[in-house]
Amino acid sequence: MDSEALRKFSALHPRPAGLTLHYGTAGFRSAAQQLDHVVFRMGLLAALRSKAVTATIGIMVTASHNPEEDNGVKLVDPLGEMLHPSWEEYATQLANAEEQELQKVITEICQKAAVNLHKDASVFIGRDTRPSSKKLSQSVIDGIQVLGGQYHDYGLVTTPQLHYMVCCQNTQGQYGKATLEGYYEKLSKAFMELIKQVNSRCYLLHAKSHCSGELQRHLKIDCANGVGALKLSEMKPYFPQEVLIHIYNDGTKEKLNHLCGADFVKVHQKPPGGLDMKPNERCCSFDGDADRIVYYYQDTAGHFHLIDGDKIATLISIFLKELLAKVKQNFKMAVVQTAYANGNSTRYLQETLKVPVHCVKTGVKHLHHKAQEFDVGVYFEANGHGTVLFSKAAETKIRQLVKEEKDNEKREAAKMLENMIDLINQTVGDAVSDMLVIEAILALKGLSVQQWDALYTDLPNRLLKVQVADRRVIDTTDAERRALTPPGLQEKIDALVKKYKLSRAFVRPSGTEDVVRIYAEADTQENADALAHEVSLAVFHLAGGKGAPPQPI
Repeated sequence: MDSEALRKFSALHPRPAGLTLHYGTAGFRSAAQQLDHVVFRMGLLAALRSKAVTATIGIMVTASHNPEEDNGVKLVDPLGEMLHPSWEEYATQLANAEEQELQKVITEICQKAAVNLHKDASVFIGRDTRPSSKKLSQSVIDGIQVLGGQYHDYGLVTTPQLHYMVCCQNTQGQYGKATLEGYYEKLSKAFMELIKQVNSRCYLLHAKSHCSGELQRHLKIDCANGVGALKLSEMKPYFPQEVLIHIYNDGTKEKLNHLCGADFVKVHQKPPGGLDMKPNERCCSFDGDADRIVYYYQDTAGHFHLIDGDKIATLISIFLKELLAKVKQNFKMAVVQTAYANGNSTRYLQETLKVPVHCVKTGVKHLHHKAQEFDVGVYFEANGHGTVLFSKAAETKIRQLVKEEKDNEKREAAKMLENMIDLINQTVGDAVSDMLVIEAILALKGLSVQQWDALYTDLPNRLLKVQVADRRVIDTTDAERRALTPPGLQEKIDALVKKYKLSRAFVRPSGTEDVVRIYAEADTQENADALAHEVSLAVFHLAGGKGAPPQPI
């Protein structure tokens, strides 16, 4: 390690006094002006991780659905997955080290993680469209170069595209070509193969019952004024003219994520600004870095209907279950959710669809990890982040059936599954890929957005948060559905839940701030609101609430 170069470059990226940041599920996120030293040091860490695992590592400069003034950085492991938890700790140590301690911390990481500094390092870099992102990715490059690493800067890409490139590179092209063209070609080819079946009918991408109407052919997409708009525009030429996608909030007029994007739509339960919505039009929103998607429409009475991650998982599960039944292989399929999944989605999956459902702690890494246990693992968070994972054995068998199966129906079903495997970005939730999967399924099943929405009705629910002196007083178990501490809190919640029909409630500490998050659902919105309020009061009194007690909703 060149101590002189490290000292010189570290001085160019000084750490502000007293600033402490933690690497979480989303990596580091903060106000952009506080991050220069962090991204420089994550350049160092990416080089170290690459040397440790002898593979290309990704580093993405983005703060996803946060305001434009913020930014962030996260690392991508060799198969496009999130950074290994043991290295999250190293990331936090390195980001918070005093300048004069930097070399010592690097040496300690090398010892603990058996890093050979003489090995080569290779890092792929991507960034979103924030004004601060270009300069911050230059600081990443400084960090990589200090440790003698090689890098490829992809510039403006969606987060899932970077995950995809890293996976392609480390599978020697088995997963695909590590270029944007490779990504566009792979997805568009799989999509076109799937909807070939539909083209013979009188429509493309619209429901059977609307053969004469143009309405269902169109999809309006709110791109949150983010990088998704640029990449979707680049992808448009790869589709035939019949695929009618209309891009809104493309970043030319308004600020990133301002009154738009998947997070805004989900939280506020209303359409984004900048998108003119007519009754029964199918619309969807990406978030700022295009790794989340939600759908929605307005009915003729003017009511807004949100179709979130739970309903997306349900649609995909219905389609995959039908195909798996046709290929007659003994594949194990399951859906993975968190405690935030609507109770009626869980009921529908388990009781109507007869698909096993597993609940895990909040955070994509927990969902992804659990989904890997099955031949076909579908996971989505209610916020619209999710994907489908196929086991190596299942994928190999499906591809084999396409080549060798004599029975027509079985072979056709296997072919559709093969195209689904190629269309889905298995590395991470991907708004572009998920959108194409949904559009293909709706077309193939001849479903309108209203019919999809009518699969089940969400139970009314309410999300609240309570400020506390120290969030660590709350400890949970059973995938965060029950509170272990403080004493008496869970008993109080149980008693409150008994007062309402079809109700449940849980509390969990925020991962980033001294806040306790509360979720409640019940048979009516009034009851869900009342239950959420009563639980928030219990948290306030038993878990050290700050400020004034919560007021009724």
